[in-house]
Amino acid sequence: MAYTEDSVKSLRSFLVSHGQEHLLNFWEELNPTERSDLYRDILAVDFENHLASFDRCTRKEQGTGTDKDLQPLPAEAFESVFSSESDNERWTRLGLKEISEGKVAVLLMAGGQGTRLGVPYPKGMYNTGLQSGKCLYQLQAERIRRHEILASEMFGSSKSIQWYIMTSEHTKRATVDYFKSNDWFGLNEENIIFFEQEMIPCVSFDRKLIMSSKSSLSRAPGGNGDLYKAIGNEGVLQDMLKKQIRSVHCYCVDNILVKVPDPLFIGCCLERESDCGAKVVCKSHPTEAVGVICQCNGMWKVVEYSEISLETAHLKNEEGKLLFSQGNICNHYFTTSFLEDMVQEKEKQLIHHVAKKNIPTIDGKTGNPGTVQGIKMEKFVFDVFQFAKRFTVLEVNRSDEFSPLKNGPGAKSCTPEICREDLSKLHKKWVLKAGGKLEGEGLCEISPLVSVDGEGLDGLVAGKTLSLPVHMDSRPAQPTNGHSNGVNGLHSKL
Repeated sequence: MAYTEDSVKSLRSFLVSHGQEHLLNFWEELNPTERSDLYRDILAVDFENHLASFDRCTRKEQGTGTDKDLQPLPAEAFESVFSSESDNERWTRLGLKEISEGKVAVLLMAGGQGTRLGVPYPKGMYNTGLQSGKCLYQLQAERIRRHEILASEMFGSSKSIQWYIMTSEHTKRATVDYFKSNDWFGLNEENIIFFEQEMIPCVSFDRKLIMSSKSSLSRAPGGNGDLYKAIGNEGVLQDMLKKQIRSVHCYCVDNILVKVPDPLFIGCCLERESDCGAKVVCKSHPTEAVGVICQCNGMWKVVEYSEISLETAHLKNEEGKLLFSQGNICNHYFTTSFLEDMVQEKEKQLIHHVAKKNIPTIDGKTGNPGTVQGIKMEKFVFDVFQFAKRFTVLEVNRSDEFSPLKNGPGAKSCTPEICREDLSKLHKKWVLKAGGKLEGEGLCEISPLVSVDGEGLDGLVAGKTLSLPVHMDSRPAQPTNGHSNGVNGLHSKL
């Protein structure tokens, strides 16, 4: 972007009026290209709104907690997969019908780089050491394809499921290239749309925008709640409306057991005419580090475990169960009309959350690199629950649906080893339920293209004894990413 002596003078005055004159401290040292970069970077900031958002979220953090205002979920908002098999079957059929009519989209919050996993590429590309070598992206793509097939078989229609994938500026190129190099994992390229969430400036505790270098501001993703702004700015919502999508299943990339899309969940929300829904699992113990879905001052809310006192966390109802037990697993349902309302009106009302971090920066006088304690402002995807007119909470079985990958090999929880074992346990359960037997030791892996929820296995395993390790696959499965993480799985097939 071109700048002139007068425009820089005007910009300097503007920054002084907003207490941000330090952003031009090193202007005289920069070459023309660096000056253009910094000039463009600064002009891209909406200082009025950004600093106002900073003020609102820091005031909110200094306020009193919400613990005393919490109310447990009312019974009329709650459903459970444990309650009625006939309900589950009816909901599943409704969801598959919605898929068969081309009204379902999947919205993936793909997250950032796999830094905590010890890898330099996006988390969805990670191979947990399955026998097939499949990464998270491939498992999810094949589950999408299987649901298209199931819907077609049940209703005779072959409509596609749209897959929208939110990345960041640091991960989009690598993610798109990865999908392309793996032939879109068997899906149609035109049904997969990648888009970016916004990178927003980091702010110091004294309300100053932080610089990452002499010619650039320090920026960070605005949290997964930036989804709503992104789907508006990037044309995703418009695409959904154009394609007459009605039901959107939204989830995070790191859950190896995620059912995507889940026709049962979609059907449940459709039957209840819900505009917004969330899956939950029962907390394993009162102080489990997971957010809880409840009501706060009459509005739907996810309250982080750190915001709940020990006394409240241990409260029980008349049946002896935890009063606040519905653990959030970041697995949600939205109607497109609800999303449209969020994009056009409600997103602007959301208040950022404060994430205090050590942020790489430069010394304001010397320009030497260092770090400063500052704030990354974030919104969460569940912040919009408060606006739901008819909200549904569906309790699901943790062992069937929730095993997140958060940490690298050898950690205490949420590791590749645990995820791999949890998937194997689930698939072993499917084999036994279908009338098969297992002997020996080792993993059991069933390709989503063979079965996505245990369906259709009777003819394959009933009355048979299978020797572990077992790997049922319908086609060659090793992706061409070159990321094996040092794991060589067995590829025996049934």
